[in-house]
Amino acid sequence: MALKGDRHEFQTDISFFCNVAAERGVILVHSGGGSGASMDDTNAVVTLHTGAIGLKPAGLLLNDVIDVNLTQFGHLLNWFKDETLKGGKCTLLRKGWVVTNKVTGTPVAGDKAYLAVNGLVTPSATGSPPLVGAFLSAKDQNGYAKVEINLPNAS
Repeated sequence: MALKGDRHEFQTDISFFCNVAAERGVILVHSGGGSGASMDDTNAVVTLHTGAIGLKPAGLLLNDVIDVNLTQFGHLLNWFKDETLKGGKCTLLRKGWVVTNKVTGTPVAGDKAYLAVNGLVTPSATGSPPLVGAFLSAKDQNGYAKVEINLPNAS
């Protein structure tokens, strides 16, 4: 589990498609841009951050994106886990806070939160990564930390 139920979702966005399997709690980046409102524009795509320079954070993923064949017997989306299919719409947190274990490094409450490779959040600004928010706690014994997400933000 990458997110705990203890969270505040102030602003979310459901206008992007996710073409990779991903676990909730990671930060996704823009890999394509739609036009206008982009609600059903298949060019409005987000993906995991792979280390490429210049990609902009889109938001923290709030549902699991899975890659399964639903035409085979026994394969269903688990609505209780808020799963969505790869290639479908995903829910992104733009402003609010979550408790997640998708954290690398050793954060301290008050540290700035930056985007790291594979969508993780880190207190380290090595290589000028995009700012995504701030840490509101240190990691607990299970590796979870409280992180404020604030996009767009001034870096």
